Amino acid sequence: MSKLKVLYAVSEAAPFITTGGLGEVAGSLPKALAEKYKDKIDIRIVLPLYQNIRDRSDFEFIGKTTVPLAWRQQYCGVFKKDINDVTYYFIDNEYYFKRNECYGHFDDGERFAFFSKAVLYILPMIKFMPDIVHANDWQTSLVPIYLTTKYSPYEGYRDIKSIITIHNIEYQGIFDLGIAEDIFDLHGKEKGIVEYHGTINLLKGALETAHIISTVSETYAEEILDDYYAKGLAPIIQKNSHKLRGILNGIDTEVYNPETDEALFENYNLNNIEKKYINKRNMQSLAGLPQDEDIPVIGIISRLVKHKGFDLIINAMEEILKEKVQFIILGKGDRGYELYFESLQDSYHEKVAARIDFNSDLARKIYAGADIFLMPSISEPCGIAQMISSRYGTVPIVRETGGLKDSIKDASLGIGNGFTFREETPEALCHAIKRALRVYNNRDDWRKLVETVMKIDFSWTKSAEKYYNMYLNLRGIGE
Repeated sequence: MSKLKVLYAVSEAAPFITTGGLGEVAGSLPKALAEKYKDKIDIRIVLPLYQNIRDRSDFEFIGKTTVPLAWRQQYCGVFKKDINDVTYYFIDNEYYFKRNECYGHFDDGERFAFFSKAVLYILPMIKFMPDIVHANDWQTSLVPIYLTTKYSPYEGYRDIKSIITIHNIEYQGIFDLGIAEDIFDLHGKEKGIVEYHGTINLLKGALETAHIISTVSETYAEEILDDYYAKGLAPIIQKNSHKLRGILNGIDTEVYNPETDEALFENYNLNNIEKKYINKRNMQSLAGLPQDEDIPVIGIISRLVKHKGFDLIINAMEEILKEKVQFIILGKGDRGYELYFESLQDSYHEKVAARIDFNSDLARKIYAGADIFLMPSISEPCGIAQMISSRYGTVPIVRETGGLKDSIKDASLGIGNGFTFREETPEALCHAIKRALRVYNNRDDWRKLVETVMKIDFSWTKSAEKYYNMYLNLRGIGE
């Protein structure tokens, strides 16, 4: 059997450019598939060549072309780099991608319409006609839409199958319906594919046109059938539920490895966990907190936004701070939350350290130096922070939703790999934290729990197998 050919279309990918979980997954899932199925799959990634991708010294220039988008004829350069048995293609257009940020521009719709069109347009140039094109989130939702509306009649394209993966359904690519033709090159009946409640909804169009809809945990796949989680798209998902799959994300265990991580004050592993406390004391010092190995440190690394559960944290914080505990918070987001944690630090300077920033080096120091990792999300498609913290022996406390529910099981009864709660109440959050603190105060039990947490396999091994089988099954459709 010839190799299965997959083109993974995404708006960001580690190690080149990442703003969060999407880029982490794009950098690690194809790598895991290429390693596990080296002789069976040829998986390649295509992403924009952003200004912030600076080291291009060994990029290979493949060629240039002109991509049609409505009345526009836009330059498209294509570069290539091979890394970790995966080929990366970069779509170059300085007008669209020479920006300081990946997202948040007034013309994001046009930028990613161009990118999605280019993904399909360059296939003859790169001499790679995939069996499957795998799109991710709204930024590449137009790939399955264009494949259906523009390219499916043509030789080489008509047999390509498509997947859309929902990493976070809150972001849907919503635009004014009046720009369907001028910006998105969708005319007549094509507009009906993306029209939803009087607007353009690109993710809706991808859900309708893709052969498979996948999302990043089994529980989230169930949750988004309910509009409480689906943010308006539940009727479309219910209509297409036969295409819906849920596969829990993994993490790159080479990248996140306390034994080799250069950001740590001291490296450690299961055989010398006591070195974790060297990281704890140094992190306490760095954060301006009293250095005390006996005080449990709770770490929070997150975007400071409502659906991450910060209202629960705020309403529970006064009760929690009555305990013998320290908090260190790292993140940026809604200004109200930022001001709250800055004020809390001023009021409880020996118990709370707040760093309003995105800082990957400090994040790794917190993963290693904290005792407990708090992640009480209201909605969490998968989450990788709870997996990373586990890798570093920092015990997670999570709310039972999405991938948090699938990855963390409560340890109160002596089994499990963290502490969980279900109700969206500060009381339930407080109860979970106090249960964790009780175990922490029995140091033998806590050490056993830390060892259990570090042994959990959150690598891509199992999930990569599920993706590979999904690809195989999809390739069989219509054959």
